[in-house]
Amino acid sequence: MRIRALALAAVVAALAAAVPGCASLSYYSQAIGGHLDVLRRAEPVDEALAKDATPEATRARLARAVAIRDFASGELGLPDNASYRRYADLGRPYVVWNVFAAPEFAVRAEESCFPVAGCVAYRGYYSREDAERAAAALRAQGRDVFVGGVPAYSTLGWFADPLLSTFIHYPDPELARLIFHELAHQVVYVKDDTMFNESFAVSVEEEGVARWLAAHGTAADAERHARARAMRAAFLDLVATYRARLAALYAEPLPDAEKRAAKAAAFAAMRADYEALKREWGGFAGYDRYMADANNAFLASVATYNEYVPAFRALLAAEGGDLPRFYAAARALAALPARERKEALTALAGQAGAPRAQAVSR
Repeated sequence: MRIRALALAAVVAALAAAVPGCASLSYYSQAIGGHLDVLRRAEPVDEALAKDATPEATRARLARAVAIRDFASGELGLPDNASYRRYADLGRPYVVWNVFAAPEFAVRAEESCFPVAGCVAYRGYYSREDAERAAAALRAQGRDVFVGGVPAYSTLGWFADPLLSTFIHYPDPELARLIFHELAHQVVYVKDDTMFNESFAVSVEEEGVARWLAAHGTAADAERHARARAMRAAFLDLVATYRARLAALYAEPLPDAEKRAAKAAAFAAMRADYEALKREWGGFAGYDRYMADANNAFLASVATYNEYVPAFRALLAAEGGDLPRFYAAARALAALPARERKEALTALAGQAGAPRAQAVSR
């Protein structure tokens, strides 16, 4: 699973001073400082390739990223700009840690709202310690909290987002997925609708990787990617099943103590079902860290990235697989009022009988 983030620093820097409250100023300060540090570390890919200090393995991955980046604009119609044409070595496993929070008895993420960027289902921190402190404060208030590391983010075109050491060594299909996804955020972005934004980008990454593999992938790449997709699909089905089960439980007029006990039993059952999946997968443990921390906030984070993917798949099919027409149709949906947009997406998914999304943010 890949957790992704839209960088708030990029669009709030000029407005931060206008936001009252020490907590808000502290949050904006770390966001702006963290993002500026990433930009400071970035250098043109050509320079990184020419440096003797660049490890050979990194040099090879950067060259591959250049080919993927060119494919994104030349074959997928994604923005042809300076994004992902620079490289920054951050010296840490993630660029940002996202903090998701949900009520004790609900499977919806609590949103945070910001100038310009609007409301999103998480808060991002450039330091894991800062993220964990924020998470601890939310837990103390009785929330379910999930903290996920983020290898990349998009600034929606406000800045030239660089390639990062946090993801440059991913296998080709995963590297392509990430670049295509983040560039898709520059094509369409709806303020206050994280589910729309992320589901659209996931649908673009899925189609983009399929086309990349067809044009440049090896048989081994295709086989590994197909297996990964199958496992993601099974994992998503498991999470969606229990999200629906818990949503129904929380809607019941039961005493809190009974809900709490039933909630604990449901998560225990989900973990048991996950262990059964792992046996089917031959012991693959790639989702273990998510199951270890599974709670309402985790369930909400998965839904954030996948809820409307079937609808966007159906929309792409309706446009005959033509990506520019698909992007135009997505922009038309984005222009609708929120209720009409949701109704249109629900109708698209229902009419197509589209399967559940097969990509989860990692």
